[in-house]
Amino acid sequence: MTGDRELIEPKDFPSTFLKGDYEQVYSQMSKAFQDEVTLKQLRELGDDFNQDVISYKLQSELPYSNGVRQYAWTDDSGSKGMVAVFDEADVIQGLQIMPLTNYPETDEVYTKTVMDLPFHDTWFVLWGGTNSLVNYHYDYENQRYAYDFVIMNEHSTYDGDPELNESYYAFGKEYLAPAAGTVVKVENRVKDNKPVGKMNEKQPLGNYVILDHGNNEFSYLAHFKYESVLVKEGDQVDQGKVLGQVGNSGNSSEPHIHFHVADSPDFMKSKSINSTFDREDTLIQGDFVEK
Repeated sequence: MTGDRELIEPKDFPSTFLKGDYEQVYSQMSKAFQDEVTLKQLRELGDDFNQDVISYKLQSELPYSNGVRQYAWTDDSGSKGMVAVFDEADVIQGLQIMPLTNYPETDEVYTKTVMDLPFHDTWFVLWGGTNSLVNYHYDYENQRYAYDFVIMNEHSTYDGDPELNESYYAFGKEYLAPAAGTVVKVENRVKDNKPVGKMNEKQPLGNYVILDHGNNEFSYLAHFKYESVLVKEGDQVDQGKVLGQVGNSGNSSEPHIHFHVADSPDFMKSKSINSTFDREDTLIQGDFVEK
């Protein structure tokens, strides 16, 4: 309870916000949020944002440690988005509302090559989807339809010291070819970052493999472990071939798999293409996916 009010459950938050019950929303906000934003400001922002919105649809749910959960919703048009963070007591620790840019002309264009997931076992989609709420890559044309995968266990991606790559479940796991192709570019000499430290923005892909699948479709697999790549330029690989090990090189904050497809092996000048996977389900942030 918050005063005499019942707490808004996350599933009911978007409808409560849309009908304009800002006092209820505000009463459930953390003190830190209330110190930054007044009820009057929240009401003015909400009324403006809710114009022409029929409903909000849940896009993703991200679990964090200590019972904290992040939820993302978009309106029916996909042009407006909300992110709210609830703690274990359902206190709203953060709320962000924002306009969204969409690219429908390319969202529905998929690769001719059918891709498999580039890993064994069960992984978690940390970033993936066709809006910037669930996929930060979406704002960048050259990696708009990229995915970042981690291994999540008990709402955490690591066990032990978070400053050691070896503590992360993904580190050193086998990195697989998503489809048959020819290796056209390889990098294998970029040192892994420390998980809690500075990322390597000068070499954003870190250690990587780029595969040519034909049809002007090139898959990018990035952030391999230092000196773990097992293939070289010119090699022909089959789907499922082990390419190396998952690492934390390049513009990466923790060990994970980065995968996307583009129309050129030139990272900066290419345009990303939505991947056709060998499964019916769409992959989006918050999903556990199993191979």
